[in-house]
Amino acid sequence: MLQVTPKKALDLTPRKEELEPIEIASRDEIAHLQRERLKRTLRHVYDNVPHYRKKFDEAGVHPDDFKDLPDLAKFPFTTKQDLRENYPFGLFAVPREKVVRIHASSGTTGKPTVVGYTKADIEVWSDLMARSIRASGGRPGMRVHIAYGYGLFTGGLGAHYGAERLGCTAIPVSGGMTERQVQLIQDFEPDIIMVTPSYMLAILDEFRAKGLDPRATSLKVGIFGAEPWTNAMRAEIEDAFDMHAVDIYGLSEVMGPGVANECVETKDGLHIWEDHFYPEIIDPKTGAVLPDGEKGELVFTSLTKEAMPVVRYRTRDLTRLLPGTARSMRRMEKITGRSDDMLIIRGVNVFPTQVEEQILRCPGLAAHYQIEVTREGRLDEMKVIVEAREDYADAASRAAQAELLARHIKDLIGVTAAINVVDPGGIERSVGKAKRVVDRRPKA
Repeated sequence: MLQVTPKKALDLTPRKEELEPIEIASRDEIAHLQRERLKRTLRHVYDNVPHYRKKFDEAGVHPDDFKDLPDLAKFPFTTKQDLRENYPFGLFAVPREKVVRIHASSGTTGKPTVVGYTKADIEVWSDLMARSIRASGGRPGMRVHIAYGYGLFTGGLGAHYGAERLGCTAIPVSGGMTERQVQLIQDFEPDIIMVTPSYMLAILDEFRAKGLDPRATSLKVGIFGAEPWTNAMRAEIEDAFDMHAVDIYGLSEVMGPGVANECVETKDGLHIWEDHFYPEIIDPKTGAVLPDGEKGELVFTSLTKEAMPVVRYRTRDLTRLLPGTARSMRRMEKITGRSDDMLIIRGVNVFPTQVEEQILRCPGLAAHYQIEVTREGRLDEMKVIVEAREDYADAASRAAQAELLARHIKDLIGVTAAINVVDPGGIERSVGKAKRVVDRRPKA
């Protein structure tokens, strides 16, 4: 369990009457609910989505073959490619006129993945986001500064509806305009901020550039998601702002943010809201289901979605399932990387989060970085471009920090990396997900 360090007043322990009964239900009760909802979901997609009917038939399975939770492993996976092949509305399971909202991914790696919601889907999403904000320490009446992007991206509107559902005051700032973000935090005095962790660091830089003390703000809780981040980054943010930093998880294909969330009183992994999403961990290579406690790829089946249910959706996120603590529902560890953003450098598997952990061990380096991968002849080369902190910006300090980081990466990850320590502010800031890897290797 991570030690809680912030000092600002916050009621960390929810009262029993504040929790929904399912949050503290027995595992038997949760499993019974999951069984019944899985039966309905499998029948719903088979009857209403030609893609799923075809995939089930090709795999030789039928919704009636599902009797108990382990039977789900008989059913085929859904991948992002399936969503793209059915672009834009081929996976909708209800008539188009019942879809009240459409979201989509950015489409940076191909066609955007489109998702739809009925009115009931929006209600469930709002409820789960409210549950997530409450688990993070939010309470009715608090002000919530929302710096996730609004629009087709699910982050901004998901956070907004959840904040209002909980009874909070939503401040819909959206992303970008960092100077304005700082001004509004100063003026509106929010209790909570919801944003990507990398952009929170950009906001921190702006506070310091203006000579403002970030620890003096009204912020008590930051709810951070949309990209992997480490406990070392959590510690830096908590110390810088004297507030709690809590992890939220979601993905648009499954719902959006609010699929799982940490509880502020423990900060020991994200509780999956298992009454609405059934998790599995699989071996990324074989697809075999792994037991709880083993690390692999996270797979989700939605249990209550009407417009666009997903069956065994491969998230590509790597984690493991653990028993519940603050809630009955199982936890997932913080995402350590993705099965599809793993770099292989001279036979060594490298995830950006591993590099980030080593950067944050170096006192003179900031958490703004990029990994550049090139190929010289037949050999891959990795360069880490990272910012110096203000008080380590002279040439001698930079050289020493570069040497220290290179040693950490070699000793603990097992690859030799060139290190380029640049001026503070030298890495381009992102208002959304940070671009951590630039792969310049020739394409096959």
